[in-house]
Amino acid sequence: MAKEKKEGRIKKFFGEFKKFITRGNVLDMAVGVIVGGAFTAIVNGLSNYILKPLINALLATILKGEGLEGAVTMLVPAYFADQPGVVDLANSIYIDWGAFVSAIINFLLTAFALFMIVKIINQVAEAREKAIGEEAITEKKAIYKIVKEQKVSRKEAIAIRNAQIAEAAAKKAEEARLAEEKASAEKAEAERIAEEKAMANTRLLEEIRDLLKQK
Repeated sequence: MAKEKKEGRIKKFFGEFKKFITRGNVLDMAVGVIVGGAFTAIVNGLSNYILKPLINALLATILKGEGLEGAVTMLVPAYFADQPGVVDLANSIYIDWGAFVSAIINFLLTAFALFMIVKIINQVAEAREKAIGEEAITEKKAIYKIVKEQKVSRKEAIAIRNAQIAEAAAKKAEEARLAEEKASAEKAEAERIAEEKAMANTRLLEEIRDLLKQK
């Protein structure tokens, strides 16, 4: 009895776990995290390998310096013991303007990309809501027309409209079935004709062969 109860608890636990991991919001979150990580890599690559070198080249040309890599303000410099006059950045205290500018570039790129993604999603949602709204208006007009023409209540008109929709769906399904049957029949007929032609050609070749043998 205790063993069955324990097995029941284990089964319930795994059932709840399965329900949790297959929920839509959990899957959406997982997809978002994966896509977000890949998207961050793209933004960083664009910033570090394309925009940053271009800015460095531009600044080096204008300021005759090292670009963003050399854009630092030294507060407490530290020097190598064996290389007098050479600054040890690892042990120095300084303001790294280049890293700050790179962070701003990354932020602007990410914000712009997110803006475009949200804009597209909003446009799709608005188009969907508009289509649903137009469909609802069409249904209301159809129901009102049934009420007016058939002199029935709104409830009865809705039932009649639902029956019409079901009938139209059934008709469409029947038409699709007939079209599929027709296509299958045409395909079978084409295969039969091709097979008959192949057999006729085979017989003709056999007759020619027999004639040649007789000679």
